[in-house]
Formats: sequence, structure tokens, C-alpha cells
Amino acid sequence: MNLADKYISYISSIRRYSDKTVRNYSAVLDGFLRFAFDDVPEKDGLGDSDIISALTPGIIRGYEVYLMDRRKLIPRTVNLHLSVLSGFCRWMIREGLLQSNPVRTVARPKVSKRLPTVFRESDLGHYFRQTAIFASPEILPDPDSFIEKYKSSRPRGYRPEADRLLSEMYLLSAEPDKFAVWLYEKRLRRAITATLYGTGMRRAELVSLNKADVDFRRRIVKVKGKGDKMREIPLTGSLSEEILLYLQAVEMICGSKACGEALFVTAKGQRLYPEFVDRAVKAELTEAGGFSGKKSPHVLRHTLATELLDDGTDLYSIKELLGHSSLAATQVYTHNTIEKLKKVYQTAHPRAKNGGKNGD
Repeated sequence: MNLADKYISYISSIRRYSDKTVRNYSAVLDGFLRFAFDDVPEKDGLGDSDIISALTPGIIRGYEVYLMDRRKLIPRTVNLHLSVLSGFCRWMIREGLLQSNPVRTVARPKVSKRLPTVFRESDLGHYFRQTAIFASPEILPDPDSFIEKYKSSRPRGYRPEADRLLSEMYLLSAEPDKFAVWLYEKRLRRAITATLYGTGMRRAELVSLNKADVDFRRRIVKVKGKGDKMREIPLTGSLSEEILLYLQAVEMICGSKACGEALFVTAKGQRLYPEFVDRAVKAELTEAGGFSGKKSPHVLRHTLATELLDDGTDLYSIKELLGHSSLAATQVYTHNTIEKLKKVYQTAHPRAKNGGKNGD
């Protein structure tokens, strides 16, 4: 096991980075070493001294140019590659293998500021009103009664013949078992979306939640974040009730298969995986309509943070809620608020409306 392998083992077992992050770090180190040693097929054949010899400002700068000119990577991605190399070098300094970090001497490409994408509060309100029937206290009713209840819950001007969900219900109504699974998955997807938006937690944090992490008496959920750091997130009364109703549905649909410790499980009683959460959020928001751009768990996190900031919540409290390691990561949300302020200024301020000219 050479230095690169030891570092990957360190971030996986000691730092407890996610599997996806570990794979990305490993791919970056592989790519750098192939570049440094003229496309050597396997880094396993390299010795520690070989790897250390490659970590010079000249080779790292050449790798940066290669990523931009040959691979046509955008500046943000190139910076991620350099950050991985920098972390590798910092680890070797702590191990006494390097005297200084050569990556720090390499100028990085400028990255344009990218504001976090957020959803409109009104669109999310519409989504939760539209899907409220799937979080009703009635647990997995028979198909006919649920279909009638669903139709009566639709807004004024509703056209049943244009409702895709209603068409699915009719197709499944002849098979109660399949209908029960379909309804459970709808309730699961809404519970996922409500929890992500209501708490601002990360996707990986949600899939790792256990039933024991939710304290309904105190209305808090214990979350294990990056680096195994624990934090407590408050739950609103409505979200607490939604999770309780979801857990009743788990017991009904999964029975003994759901006796595990995971909070969110599939219809087969298995813990969720990250891609399942991605698909659930995308499907829910696409079906609801009105949402443009990327539909992902992280956008729900961005949306909550931005709304809290707009409502006057201080940055430090938002930092603690989101589990950021530094305040700098939280400050990005202030840019969204400033952009909104600029728009208000341009449309409302007298001097902005007339181009800043003197007079009325």
C-alpha cells in the first residue's frame, strides 16, 4: 500500500468521508499520478518516493494546465482537483513526509461566483397543499375510498381526466396490494421532501437517520454530519406529525420487514440509498409542476437557508442548523438576499426608476 492508498484509507476510515467523496478523491489522485508518470496504468506500482517526487509546483502547475487545455474542465472542477492534491499534501506534512504544501504556490484559475439555486416559497407551499392527501391520518385505505377522497381534495377547476396520478390509481385499483405499495411510496416521497425542506439536512444525513434519532417529545432530530459531527435540528409540529404518520404507514406496509433501525425505508423495508432520495425529490417536484431548474435535495437545503436569512435569522444560527464547519460556507446565502434587495431597489427606489437622474 503506497502513500496514495494510505491517504484514501485515512479519509475513508478516520475522516469518515462519504463513499462518493472517497471515490472522487481516489479518481483525482489516480489521474494526477498517471499525468505525472506519463500515463502509468496503475498507481499501485509506484513507490512512496515516486509519489513524493511528483508533488512539485512545476508538475502540479502542468497538471492544472492539462486539465484546462486538454480535458477542457471548467475552473471550478480544476479547483476541486487542486483541493484534493492540497489535502493529500497536508496529510503528508502531518505524517512528516513533506516540509511544505507545494499546491499553495500554484495560482488557481478564477471561479465566477455561483449563487445557490432556490425554489420559490409559494411553489413549495403549492406542492405541500397539493400532496396533503398523501399524508392524511387514514392509513393505507382501500383503493376505492382513497380515490374518492383524493378527487374531493382537488382544487376548484380541477379536471379528473387530466390527472395522471388519478389514472395510475384507477389502473392499480384492481390490485389492492400493488395499490398499497404505490400509496406507501407516494407517502415516503412526500416525507422525504418535507424532511429535507423542514430541516435543511444533507441527503447523506437523511439516509443515515435511525428511528431512535427522532425525539418527538422534544421535537428534535439528531443528525450525524460530515466528520461524524453530531448536531440537533428542531422539528416543527407539522413535520413531527408527518413523520409519525409516515411511520404508521411503514408498520402497515412493511410489517416485520421494517423492524430495522432505519427511519426511512423502501416498501421492502430496506434503508434508502442516496440515488433513491434524488429520484424521489425530482419526481415529486416534477409532478407538482411550477418548479424550474434543478430539482434536488440540495436545492431544498439552499431554499431553507435562504428563507431563514430573509426572515432575519442570524448567520451563526443558520451555520449550526446546516452543520457547516465555518461561517464562510454559510455566507454564500447572503448573496441571494443582496440580489433580491437589488431587484427591489431597481423597481421601487425613485432614483433607480428614472435612471438615477436628478428630479422626481
